[in-house]
Amino acid sequence: MSLIIVSNRLPITCTEENGHLNFKKSMGGLAVGLKAWMTSSNNENEDCLWVGWPGSSFKEEQQAAVKNTLLQEHNCYPVFLEKTEIDEFYLGFCNKILWPLFHYFTAKAEIKYSYWERYKRVNELFAKELAQIVKEGDTIWIHDYHLLLLPQLLRNLVPNILIGFFLHIPFPSYEIFRVLPTHWRRDILNGMLGADVIGFHTNDYTNHFKQCILKTLGHEIPKSEILLNQRLIKMDCFPMNIDFATFHQAAKTSENKKGTSKLKKVFHNNKIVLSIDRLDYTKGIKNRLLAFQHFLSKYPEWIGKVNLLLIVVPSRTEISSYKRMKEEIDELVGKINGNFSVTNWAPISYQYKEMSFKELVMLYSASDIALITPLRDGMNLIAKEYIASKIDNSGVLILSEMAGASHELLEAEIINPYDIEEISHTLYKSLNYDLEELTKRSQIMQSRLKNYDVCMWAKDFLNEVFEMEEKNKRLKQKVLNAKIKLQYFADFFSSKKRLLLFDYDGTLVPFSKYPELAKPKTDLIHTLNILDSFPETTVVILSGRDKKTLETWFRKSNFDFVAEHGSSIKKNNKWISKTADASWKEIVLGILNNYTSKLPGAMIEEKEYSIVWHYRNTDTELSKIRKDALFDELSKTADELSISVSDEVKSLEIRNLSVSKKSALPEWLKSNYDFISYVGDDLSDEEVFGILPETAYTIKVGLQDTKAHFKVDNNEEILALIRELSLEIKDALPVSIEH
Repeated sequence: MSLIIVSNRLPITCTEENGHLNFKKSMGGLAVGLKAWMTSSNNENEDCLWVGWPGSSFKEEQQAAVKNTLLQEHNCYPVFLEKTEIDEFYLGFCNKILWPLFHYFTAKAEIKYSYWERYKRVNELFAKELAQIVKEGDTIWIHDYHLLLLPQLLRNLVPNILIGFFLHIPFPSYEIFRVLPTHWRRDILNGMLGADVIGFHTNDYTNHFKQCILKTLGHEIPKSEILLNQRLIKMDCFPMNIDFATFHQAAKTSENKKGTSKLKKVFHNNKIVLSIDRLDYTKGIKNRLLAFQHFLSKYPEWIGKVNLLLIVVPSRTEISSYKRMKEEIDELVGKINGNFSVTNWAPISYQYKEMSFKELVMLYSASDIALITPLRDGMNLIAKEYIASKIDNSGVLILSEMAGASHELLEAEIINPYDIEEISHTLYKSLNYDLEELTKRSQIMQSRLKNYDVCMWAKDFLNEVFEMEEKNKRLKQKVLNAKIKLQYFADFFSSKKRLLLFDYDGTLVPFSKYPELAKPKTDLIHTLNILDSFPETTVVILSGRDKKTLETWFRKSNFDFVAEHGSSIKKNNKWISKTADASWKEIVLGILNNYTSKLPGAMIEEKEYSIVWHYRNTDTELSKIRKDALFDELSKTADELSISVSDEVKSLEIRNLSVSKKSALPEWLKSNYDFISYVGDDLSDEEVFGILPETAYTIKVGLQDTKAHFKVDNNEEILALIRELSLEIKDALPVSIEH
């Protein structure tokens, strides 16, 4: 088995200078984090390939040499992109639409259709390249917002593979996500749902994704799994971590201790507040500087005693808005230093540069406080790296509540990054921290990071992918396949007396927007008539519909019926109605009317001995809230009123306890049938599956867990089954049957 990691960028950047190819390792968080896992003893995937863009555009005649070196020396497979693709895919759609929107900066999003078309084409290119190298048994792990469409695109080309997808930035709430054009939204969500496991950093992001699925695609996800397109898909939070041991051990080296001591002397042993971030508007660098300025104004006793070490790492320098941001930071730093500097002391030491690993660890070790205040951040690994590097447990972490890391590093000083006053006060508080409490907090955070490091994170995620593979295998064990169909037909024709039982809505016909629209088509009636015409064969339709509707729809047929789930039975062309108390209906109707008025689109279908509350045409999110509340309220009165409340597909059904499909079936089961088949799709059918003889063919429409022996994905498969059976019956009968 091979593991194929897919990301926008390879962990190796390739450039061409004066005709020579240069290969340089990436310093990105994903590349560094996964490298630690890939080289660890916990990684059981010996054969691991990384697929992505090599970082530059290359002429066609150069591509073979680049690919050969990357494959042989770095285990990387390049996806080559042209400059126009990079401009509109990466700089355009990814960084001018998805990045600002997913970080809640809606005003910065540039909705441009040419960007979308390019984004689709690049995702399609990745899918095409992967399809050429993926083998059966491989696991594909796709990363981040650049490739949201890829899981489903790849599955369309290579259906039977394992796919995991992890999003490294926030997933926004529906109110933000809906800024995207409708078909973009649908395509993005469907693209992600091509994966077997979809991972996020926090539970908030996971819930936002579920909310968007519900409100955009209409799929309810009660827990962490959804059954879609004959597959179980899991979505959950897997907070990414760091290579704790590497940072912790590096901080212990004599080289680092010497560097730390030297740096402290440079700042005259003042308190050092570290701020290190990539240049980006999401990082809150400007707010941080304003808060430090406010701190110096409010607490002047700290002037000359504390230094802000501001490190800004260059990023997206080709984008004009980032250039302007850099100019604003330069100007603000100059202003603060100009206003507060005294002899031999300036409040801010500012560097605009990349940092090596050794330099980072030294900065973390030397700093008394880490001021990490992003306005929105998927995780923020810097916060974790800082804690891991504090071998003496002396550092205070001031962390934004908008960073994913705040959900784990609960012992940090959690602040609102927009609140200048709060940041300033927390900075003052942190400079006066009690050492015993600080040590205790730091030890707790270090223990947490050590026990769930990046290797555990990767292993945890991939184990979920493999577990979903097993679940999907079990899911398909009962699927009605071609072999079982042949046996079904053979048993049907070899038996002496046959009973064919069919649920109606969701089984013989798909669900309709309104109940009255679920009228059977002519060809369905004709097919059922053929089945019923075969000697010693009885067709029974069991439905929640009232007997008048069933009589009208099937007026030219001689089927038996169970109407209103058993309140009326038609057998041998005679209707028999149960006498049941209906006094409960007045009370229940009062409750239902109240909830119907609070849920636009909900409707009440009243029958003789049952009532159905439909919410198929309502707002998906509100309907779930209303339905759950209504179900709870009705359940409290169920025993008193002698009623049952059933949570069906987009409806609640209320009926007398004495009325059910299960109680109606003995009318037929007392006869000596040697072939019994029952097909149904909902909870009322599950009751019937459990009481039928073990030899009966029980078939569930839908791949959910069931008591039935077999499953099909949808009602179209049932229609195909009975259509095929009807054709064999026509061939077996001496006289053909017409409409």
